[in-house]
Amino acid sequence: MPEKKRRVPKRIAQTVLNSLKGGVVPRIGLPYITVGRKDEVAALLHDVDIIAEGGASFRFIVGRYGSGKSFLLQTIRNYVMDKNFVVVDGDLSPERRLQGTKGQGLATYRELIQNLSTKTRPEGGALTLILDRWINSVQTQVAQETGLNDADPKFEQEVDKKIYAVISNLNELVHGFDFAKLLNMYYHAYMADDDKTKSKVIKWFRGEYTHKTEAKKELGVSVIISDDDWYEYLKLFASFFRQAGYSGLMVMIDELINIFKIPNSISRQYNYEKILTMYNDTLQGKAKYLGIIMAGTPQAVEDRRRGVYSYEALRSRLAEGKFAQDGARDMYAPVIKLEPLTAEEMLVLTEKLADMHAGLYGYERTITDDDLAKFIKIEYARIGADTNITPREIIRDFIELLDIVWQNPKTKIEDLLNSEQFSYAKSEAVSDNKDDDYTEFTI
Repeated sequence: MPEKKRRVPKRIAQTVLNSLKGGVVPRIGLPYITVGRKDEVAALLHDVDIIAEGGASFRFIVGRYGSGKSFLLQTIRNYVMDKNFVVVDGDLSPERRLQGTKGQGLATYRELIQNLSTKTRPEGGALTLILDRWINSVQTQVAQETGLNDADPKFEQEVDKKIYAVISNLNELVHGFDFAKLLNMYYHAYMADDDKTKSKVIKWFRGEYTHKTEAKKELGVSVIISDDDWYEYLKLFASFFRQAGYSGLMVMIDELINIFKIPNSISRQYNYEKILTMYNDTLQGKAKYLGIIMAGTPQAVEDRRRGVYSYEALRSRLAEGKFAQDGARDMYAPVIKLEPLTAEEMLVLTEKLADMHAGLYGYERTITDDDLAKFIKIEYARIGADTNITPREIIRDFIELLDIVWQNPKTKIEDLLNSEQFSYAKSEAVSDNKDDDYTEFTI
């Protein structure tokens, strides 16, 4: 955990505070504000070690709106990139599902590949970088092993052999032959400085060819990544990334509620069937160097009518056993349920944010420890706070408080905290049941 008074660069502080005030999780600066979740993080990092050794894992993170699911995902994302993993992440939406008949599954794949990130390219779009780095590393390795330089005709032959060795290992996997063919095509285009062909291959890897005839005409391959098989290509990428010098691939998918919201029951079942396939692959050893984390609300997962548990094959695998209880959770179970952050943890977080805010705007922190304690006490005393209040709501209120006091020097913190409007306002946290009024249609 970073030191309490550690100076935060202004660019990062601005991003963190703006993101949190807007109710979203920042992509940078998380180590400065991370509190709690030690058990959850430890369990997920245990998975990371298994993946790096050639295994695979699948986890669900379950928590209410604003409880910290996305925050935990981003924390793990940053950690695994530091451990030399490639990460793809994305949110499901009405247009992005795991399975669909109108390109919704492929849209999810495209989102994931667009967000493909590494430690040196954490903002996404790292596919070309990885491919070029792979070829460069093979060339360097050949030069070291043989003493040849790139002007020697034998040098390219030796590089070809090593490239072929990596590619041939992929042929055993589903769609591996075509995947390897495209990798080989990219390699030769790289060697020939053929940027046009490189761009076409990248376009294919990104799933941007919509017709087989177009791919056949431009690349000479008669297959394209589709709604039905996009997950198979993630498994191929995981194996390839490992051979390209990375530890593995971590896939993070948020907003499972958007599957719950699908009005057609058969369409929902197809999506849950895709989850079952991914789950079985990771636990049965059919995938290597691959980790999958999905996040959703309790309703999105546990609802027996529309949630993940409405698919009996998943419910029987994921439901808690007889011995799980509050205070004695199995953190190695496939479903990790987020417990609310304690008032003490939220107090630590508000102190970090107060220091960050003061550093960003260049003033001595005026809000005292007593003020912080009073703020937390008032938040947790709200009507319904025991069931509804979330870190997102508390953080939003707190940053607003800091902004108002900073922009209005005559305003006193104690006056704001003592106002009736703040002290006992009803919690605005959104109930997980807000989607209960969806009408179900079947065909």
